[in-house]
Amino acid sequence: MLLWLLLVLTPGRGQSGLEPKASLLLEPPWSTTFKGRTVTLICRGPRSPAQGHVSWYRDKNSLKENSEEIHIETSGDYTCKTRGSSISDPVHVEFSHKWLVLQARHPVFEGDNVTLRCQGKDDEKAKEKSYYKNGKKLGGTNKSDSIIVYSASRDKSIYHCTASRERFWGWWTETSDYLRIQVQELFPHPRLTASPSQPAEGSPVTLTCETRLPLQRSDVQLRFCFFRERQALGSGCSSSPELQIPAMWREDARSYWCQAQTVTLSVAKKSLRSYIHVRRVPVSGVNLEIQPREGKLIEGENLVLVCSVAKGTGTVTFSWHREGTQRSLGRKTQRSLSAELQVPSVKAHDAGKYYCAADNMQGPILSQRLRVTVAVPASRPVLTLRAPGAQALVGDTVELHCEAQTGSPPILYRFYHDGVTLGNSSAPSGGGVSFNLSLTAEHSGNYSCEADNGLGAQRSYRVILSVTGASTSKVTITVGVIGLLSVLGLAATATWVNCFRTQRNPGGLSATGTPSYGPTAGQGHSLTGPCSSHTRELTCSEPALMELQPVYSNVGPGHGNVIYSQVSSIQHSKGNPENSPRMHQEDKEPAVIYSELKKGHPGGCAGQASSGGRAREDAAENYENVSCALSGVEH
Repeated sequence: MLLWLLLVLTPGRGQSGLEPKASLLLEPPWSTTFKGRTVTLICRGPRSPAQGHVSWYRDKNSLKENSEEIHIETSGDYTCKTRGSSISDPVHVEFSHKWLVLQARHPVFEGDNVTLRCQGKDDEKAKEKSYYKNGKKLGGTNKSDSIIVYSASRDKSIYHCTASRERFWGWWTETSDYLRIQVQELFPHPRLTASPSQPAEGSPVTLTCETRLPLQRSDVQLRFCFFRERQALGSGCSSSPELQIPAMWREDARSYWCQAQTVTLSVAKKSLRSYIHVRRVPVSGVNLEIQPREGKLIEGENLVLVCSVAKGTGTVTFSWHREGTQRSLGRKTQRSLSAELQVPSVKAHDAGKYYCAADNMQGPILSQRLRVTVAVPASRPVLTLRAPGAQALVGDTVELHCEAQTGSPPILYRFYHDGVTLGNSSAPSGGGVSFNLSLTAEHSGNYSCEADNGLGAQRSYRVILSVTGASTSKVTITVGVIGLLSVLGLAATATWVNCFRTQRNPGGLSATGTPSYGPTAGQGHSLTGPCSSHTRELTCSEPALMELQPVYSNVGPGHGNVIYSQVSSIQHSKGNPENSPRMHQEDKEPAVIYSELKKGHPGGCAGQASSGGRAREDAAENYENVSCALSGVEH
């Protein structure tokens, strides 16, 4: 996994927690000299000059010296220590008995270029000096007093030199003692530390590559590189001994190591590998939030569910659920403490209790349950008019029923007549409501209703109601003018009329408020009733060719001498369905006329009415338009 790393620049040279080593210097700076000569040793600590007591050691034995400088004439391994410093690296000082010595400057650190000097006791007599490394001659014969060994290392190589010395019997070859260059460590192998040593998953870690430089080389520039297994971290090597990893994850639990090196790469040292354990924190504090916050939605809106955890590290799997369903609504796996799920365009069946779960491979933890309600706007209501009979009559009670097929309760219904509010009623549990109306002649007109549950009112389609007047003593029957003239024309041409006695059918209005009339074909007349025998002589012709449906039925034919027949006229407008008999837009009632007819003889022959005057008189008492109709028939 790719890590984004932040380099942190810190002062200093990556010193460990130990005290710095003391430095031991030589004057003259050669570690090998001739027997009988004196060498001065100088001990330097972090505070120079040294303050307080200085301890000296030869071959690990303490010397009775406590000053900063001492003078020696004895071979041995010398060390020193000052207050505030740790013991110095040992320095071997050799006082040789030979005539020829090979000298190396002190101190020498890793990567330094070292000067080797071949020196005779009486050096003027030393000629043709040669230098050897591990027994092999370096660079042939060198007549100079010194050579340079480049980039010294702490290997076990040994050096010596030879020179020709003139003696009284001739030239003699002198050979020096073997010399192992005392190369001091420029800096120890670094030690990698991690803080914290066992980080929690997702938390930052600081890696530190710890080492130290000697006081004599405190100005040396070091660079530090960090690795996980074989992968280099960061943008490469840097002058900072620290590297910060912003977040450690479970898969980052690996072996880490660092390397410290000089700018010239003459010295490079690696640390030991350190395995960094990454702790996973189980999820806790799982919480579900709903948007909108109150969980109240209108059908068609989007529901947003946000699941979060207070604690938990690593990759977390979030899932969302609704009570009563087995399958989850959604699932997301991501490295974060929260995730959201959107339920688009909710419906009524999406209402219920919701919860979420979070799991980072430690077992799922559930959130609290939150209720979500989905309000459904009321649909367009349907208005139904329910009358006692087929026609709405004055004095009847009509039930106006308004009902929306869908919509969340409670629903408030309002009833209107020609745009004026008649009343309102609420349905707390949904469904429809009814409004009863006792009819008067003024109640004809347009009716509608409205359903409102707070999410937008919906108005029904209009229903037209025509109220017909009626009483127990009189019945007003009207017919259009065009229909009356047609009836008179039929009587003048001796059209045979089916005659019968009638009573009114109960009601003449359908449940939708549309008047019920007999069906016709275009503009014409409806003539109903069979031919009956009559005391008055009439001329009868063949039955009408058009089949008509009576609105009035015969009442006890054969009883009495007078039968009344209804003649009705219905107007149709071509291409306009609103003017059809099933739905009238105008408030006009068709005219109906009753005509008094005498019974004919059973054979359909003409006859005389013996009691025509009495019958005519009775008709005039009970029906307002009998005389007019009778006159039309007779003429």
